[in-house]
Amino acid sequence: MFSFFKKKKPEAETPAVAEQAAPEAEQPGFLRRLFGADPDAIAPAPAAPAEPASPPARDATNIDPVAAKVAEEAALLANTYEGQLFPETAERPGSEAEKKTSWMQRLKAGLAKTSNNLSLLFVGARIDEDLYEELESALLMSDAGMDATQFLLDNLRRKVKEDKLLDAAAVKAALKTLLVEMLRPLEKPLELGRHEPLVMMIAGVNGAGKTTTIGKLAKHMQRHAQSVLLAAGDTFRAAAREQLMVWGQRNNVTVISQASGDPAAVAFDAVQSGKARGVDVVMVDTAGRLPTQLHLMEELKKIKRVIGKGMDGAPHEVLLVIDGNTGQNALAQVKAFDDALTLTGLVITKLDGTAKGGILAAIARTRPVPVYFIGVGEKLEDLQPFSADEFAEALLG
Repeated sequence: MFSFFKKKKPEAETPAVAEQAAPEAEQPGFLRRLFGADPDAIAPAPAAPAEPASPPARDATNIDPVAAKVAEEAALLANTYEGQLFPETAERPGSEAEKKTSWMQRLKAGLAKTSNNLSLLFVGARIDEDLYEELESALLMSDAGMDATQFLLDNLRRKVKEDKLLDAAAVKAALKTLLVEMLRPLEKPLELGRHEPLVMMIAGVNGAGKTTTIGKLAKHMQRHAQSVLLAAGDTFRAAAREQLMVWGQRNNVTVISQASGDPAAVAFDAVQSGKARGVDVVMVDTAGRLPTQLHLMEELKKIKRVIGKGMDGAPHEVLLVIDGNTGQNALAQVKAFDDALTLTGLVITKLDGTAKGGILAAIARTRPVPVYFIGVGEKLEDLQPFSADEFAEALLG
């Protein structure tokens, strides 16, 4: 999952205190917004001892109205939301069967639409020109792009001829091998521990899932004994700072934030705080922006320059979060952000249910920036390191 540059000494846990955070009564929370009450106050009370067979009559005037309201709200919550997913910043209930579901099963389920368009072509197929034409159409519809599609088909024709492949299953296996070879340059582990701290800058367009991805990455790194500090550099989107602070509370991670201000200043403060606290990883969130918004792209360059003033050589990782459903537009995003920031890695989210899984082939052929993680769902375990073999298996297995 991760590669470690050197062995780190165990660090003390990062306190779950958000700098410049709002008072507790103002902290965001699903239960607070829903009921206007503290979520902890709605926790079920311990079972009371059994009452006598003939309990004494109670005076209705002695019933605590606050306790009664809390009990009523707790009952309403249990009845209304049993078995349902909570918002992305809240813990999700899950059965043991869900927890045991393998990553490959989730990946195959997520890429089923793309996989079906390709795999069904080989069922009872004859190895002729019609098959190649159908493959070309399926690859283009999956947003693999003309360059990658032509490369795969040309090499498949050659391999079929050289190896004298006459069976559709053998041709499918040959295509999977070629796809793995194409995607292999994208497969690179994220190296942790090579800097103290390792500073990561996260960018992307609006709605790609940057803030949620940061929360998931923080949890992954904590599982690898890395202390994490977050910087709420998205000072424009409503509730972006609060959303990141909720992730910080969930993961027991400090969040450097300001109610309003210069994102570059927030990033600089986070780097200085990370150095002073001796944390392992500092992740800087940034506001979403389109590559065509040139003034905002210039601001992103400024943030990167200011981070470098806070620590020589930083940021050490510049990640772009991409929505996998955007297809060929994702390739345009990679090119634009790479030209502006010199990307070191990608995180591709929302691949679940997409028919455009071929976009990774287009990226590999046109702009092979390493893909550190791919996501096929909203749960923490649905974001996993990218593997060329696993991805090809999910598409053509």
